Amino acid sequence: MDQTGIADRRRLRRKLTFWRVIALIVVIIAIAGIVFYNSASDPIGGRSTAHIARVMISGVITDDSELIERLETIRKSDRVKALIVRLESPGGTSYGGETIYRAVRAVAADKPVVAEVRTLAASAAYMIACGTDYIVAGDTSIVGSIGVIFQYAQVSELLEKVGVSVQEIKSAPLKAEPSPFHAASDEAKAMIHSMINDSFNWFVDLVADRRGMSRADTLKLADGSIFTGRQAASNGLVDVIGGEAEIRTYLTDKGVAESLKIVEWERRKSSGELLFGNAMVRLLTALEGNSIPFADQLRQLAERKLFLDGLVSVWQFGPAEQ
Repeated sequence: MDQTGIADRRRLRRKLTFWRVIALIVVIIAIAGIVFYNSASDPIGGRSTAHIARVMISGVITDDSELIERLETIRKSDRVKALIVRLESPGGTSYGGETIYRAVRAVAADKPVVAEVRTLAASAAYMIACGTDYIVAGDTSIVGSIGVIFQYAQVSELLEKVGVSVQEIKSAPLKAEPSPFHAASDEAKAMIHSMINDSFNWFVDLVADRRGMSRADTLKLADGSIFTGRQAASNGLVDVIGGEAEIRTYLTDKGVAESLKIVEWERRKSSGELLFGNAMVRLLTALEGNSIPFADQLRQLAERKLFLDGLVSVWQFGPAEQ
């Protein structure tokens, strides 16, 4: 190929690169417009027909403002005729469970709400399940662990071994107690026990009220024990063993049409995630023939959800709860 042909090819490549960049910018602007329009008109993305909403609660439960807002949007939506709360969680903070429980109860005041226990719904997750009108679990699901735990590290022996001491001056003996730097006094232990017992009694009364059980019967189940779905159906912690068919039957009895689709109301992604996360990776991949380095890592980063929160109501493997 002569020099003229080489020069022409280089000019053509530059032009293609230029128009690729222009096309990318146009698409990003279009996506931005769609995102901001949807955010203004419907923060979940526009469920235009009647349906049954389903939300997933998984992992460690914490104070989750996005989920609370989503549940409130579901409550207000005339298009949502019922709600399914799908649970796969060992629990989490007592406050996180409480706030979500109250949000679920608010939805239940306006439309039927069912809890679908998958693998695990213990502690704060079971608290949330009690906020629904009907609890469905699998034969081998794990439920229960009604209780509250307070944990703190004790490093005084370690500090003593390395020759470090911590001095403190405080306004009163119970300020900043219990401390990781010295053994708790009897007064500090009594204070923590009082706080735990108050939260525990609130949890027990909640379960007794929502499950239609006496407080005495509820206390028999509130020793931290976990139960299979079959056991929980026998002792009253869940209503029925089953899955979607049983949920449909219950909702039909409540006047919810069986023909309605179940629509996932997923966690809302921010505009930044949409513009510079998955959409960006996909566009660049399409333009460059799947040659973007670290595309998979970028996609995972765009989808990552980071969240964490006092008193903890969680079932866990390992040493017995104290």
